[in-house]
Amino acid sequence: MHKNGVVEMAMNSILNPDDIKKTLDVFKAVDSFDHKRFFEMVGLKVKSADDVKKAFHILDADNSGFIEEEELKCVLKHFATDGRDLTDKETKAFLQAADKDGDGKIGAEEFAALVRE
Repeated sequence: MHKNGVVEMAMNSILNPDDIKKTLDVFKAVDSFDHKRFFEMVGLKVKSADDVKKAFHILDADNSGFIEEEELKCVLKHFATDGRDLTDKETKAFLQAADKDGDGKIGAEEFAALVRE
């Protein structure tokens, strides 16, 4: 199976596939991505700390313990294989919102805090 298919199945084990589809449809347009609205609509905001941690590990594609800019750009593809790439502008805004320590990447704690915003 294609890696994205495995990732999508993993995300579907945490979140409702219908919620994922509806949410991705809302953010289909370029430069429409808003992380607060996204996490709320997709249902991650109300999930347990364990589920948020699972989502973090799915998004951390290279298992480095951090979500880097390149991984952020592809964040929607981790929810559904037909998700679009974020634009550079969206990616930088997303990173800036989450990267509280300014190291250029998002750690697990930063991600959890972002989801809960």
